[in-house]
Amino acid sequence: MEDGYQNKTAFIKGAKDIAKEVKRQAAKKVGRGVDKMTDEYSKRSYARFEEDDDDDYPGVPGGQDSGYYRGDSQAANDDEGGHSDSTEGHDEDDEIYEGEYQGIPRADSIKAVDSLAGGDGQQFRDMAQFEGERRKDQEELAQQYETILQECGHGKFQWTLYFVLGLALMADGVEIFVVGFVLPSAEKDMCLSEESKGMLGLIVYLGMMVGAFVWGGLADRIGRRQSLLICLSINSVFSFFSSFVQGYSTFLFCRLLSGVGIGGSIPIVFSYYSEFLAQEKRGEHLSWLCMFWMIGGIYASAMAWAIIPHYGWSFQMGSAYQFHSWRVFVLVCAFPSVAAIASLTTMPESPRFFLENGKHDEGWMILKQVHDTNMRAKGHPEKVFSVTTIKTVKQMDELVDMGGDISTLRRYKLKLTSLFQQVRSNFLAIFNPEYRRTTFMMMAVWFTMSFSYYGLTVWFPDMIKYIQKQEYASRTKFFTKERVEHVTFNFTLENQVHRQGQYFNDKFINLKMKSMVFEDSLFEECYFEDITSSRSFFRNCTFISTLFYNTDLFQNRIINSKLVNSTFLHNKEGCLLDFTDDNNAYMIYFVSFLGTLAVLPGNIVSALLMDKIGRLRMLAGSSVISCVSCFFLSFGSTESGMIALLCLFGGISIASWNALDVLTVELYPSDKRTTAFGFLNALCKLAAVLGISIFQSFVGITKAVPILFAAGALAAGSFLALKLPETRGQVLQ
Repeated sequence: MEDGYQNKTAFIKGAKDIAKEVKRQAAKKVGRGVDKMTDEYSKRSYARFEEDDDDDYPGVPGGQDSGYYRGDSQAANDDEGGHSDSTEGHDEDDEIYEGEYQGIPRADSIKAVDSLAGGDGQQFRDMAQFEGERRKDQEELAQQYETILQECGHGKFQWTLYFVLGLALMADGVEIFVVGFVLPSAEKDMCLSEESKGMLGLIVYLGMMVGAFVWGGLADRIGRRQSLLICLSINSVFSFFSSFVQGYSTFLFCRLLSGVGIGGSIPIVFSYYSEFLAQEKRGEHLSWLCMFWMIGGIYASAMAWAIIPHYGWSFQMGSAYQFHSWRVFVLVCAFPSVAAIASLTTMPESPRFFLENGKHDEGWMILKQVHDTNMRAKGHPEKVFSVTTIKTVKQMDELVDMGGDISTLRRYKLKLTSLFQQVRSNFLAIFNPEYRRTTFMMMAVWFTMSFSYYGLTVWFPDMIKYIQKQEYASRTKFFTKERVEHVTFNFTLENQVHRQGQYFNDKFINLKMKSMVFEDSLFEECYFEDITSSRSFFRNCTFISTLFYNTDLFQNRIINSKLVNSTFLHNKEGCLLDFTDDNNAYMIYFVSFLGTLAVLPGNIVSALLMDKIGRLRMLAGSSVISCVSCFFLSFGSTESGMIALLCLFGGISIASWNALDVLTVELYPSDKRTTAFGFLNALCKLAAVLGISIFQSFVGITKAVPILFAAGALAAGSFLALKLPETRGQVLQ
């Protein structure tokens, strides 16, 4: 009995040591979320030993057949079989212990526990060896997957997916233009200051930066299709809400979340589509896919052209709720995202993602679907998919689902913690020695490209507006010391400056004032009714016995003026939608339309040559030519000249963007592809914010600094691009 007690004590100590080792190894593999579950697991095992103390063998916890106590022969048998009763969660009567082995690593870790308990000294699996085996599996899968795609062919399935993913990419292109087009109207409709106006212009880029990083990381863990559906849904919902909300803060919040939603579309779309393309088709068809970003810009420009200047397309409920035409435009711009969601529900997940995550049957079924769809479309329905077995990649140990005694909240919390740890480790992996140099080089190329491209493309329209403003100001008419009596003004007054004038018993009825300025003038017994003003002000004026009825001239339009016996009735409250010259509005949208359409030749050329001359030559060559074209900007002193230069720059630079997208997809393995792409795209949006902010500050001051900044960034990018590895002709990692 004393020997039995000593055996029991030694066994309990050994069990505690085993539990500690399980906890240490599990924490390395699946993160800190395992710690709590391993503690609970060891407590349960210890309790079971205590309860079974007197069952089969006196003095031995649980007897010889108890959960973790095994003789040498039994331990050896368990090792050969790859699992034991403990692994399966059964006792000797084949009854399942509810929740007994939940929350711990499966298979390998439990097998190691059994071996240690048997005393044979077997060590836990070496992680370096495991990673080596996993990498070998990935290499074999890459080669086999390329052969399978060759058998599936390129046909109806890929073209269907092309248009579905094109809608998602189109939604991203639309999002870039929305705020820029509505800003002139929204800033007046919501009483925006210059600071608020600037924040509204940048908020979408900030949201897309966050979205690219988040959704890029999640797409490598939960799947390309599911992540894309979620991010498009977020974009659709908050784009819809943003068209109806009235306050600036809520509108800003909705546009931010809309950007977070759509931000992940570019990394996911290119990674998703590339995994259905064979080697000889990949560069060309990914470049064709880039055209949908251009189509999104054309769609946004056309809709703004057709909708925003029509101020009659609006309704209001009192002065509290107003729905103007620019809000209709915001609503219409959500349509591509909604269409992409509806279409994407008919498409399968990437089979490469399933195979990388050990889901053989799911991946095989999708590849068979691709094969059968293409063969039927080509008139060969009799061809059979000959692949029976596909290599899958060994998986890291994961957490077994928690049992019934664990709350739902805790279960989801543990799952989220595990998911976060997996995404984090995936992100850190792209900075491992194997990918570190490539990642830093790609960061530099993405940053320089984005800084110059977005900075210049926003600077171009601002410069055009500045030129228009200068030209408009040159046509201003000046009137000094005029005297007007008993005159009724019922027509538009535009672009005039009146100084030291005297107006007696005059009526201003049902008219628009555009860029009208009255300075040091006298208004006596005058009448203003139904006045709508734009950039019109009364400075240092005197109003005597004057009536203002249903006008927007009070407070913000009358500055440092004296009011004597004057009355304001039924003022137009709040900030009102300002109006501008319709021709100028049409011109801005038309310029953006032309600038976007100008990238069509570059898209076509890059698609046809991508697989012929290689990604690096396309990227570096386009960047060098774009750099040279920047110096022509100094000769653009007229509106038409700036428009032509905008089209030239856009048409040349698009080829480098297409090459950069293809290169990013092919440089990283499938299990890290969207993570890396998302991070680089997030860096791209950060560079865009910096470029826009810096370049805009020089509008109307100098052209030299923006030109030098853009040219220098493009030159650096083209030089660094040549240091990257060429991926043409390689299988998709």
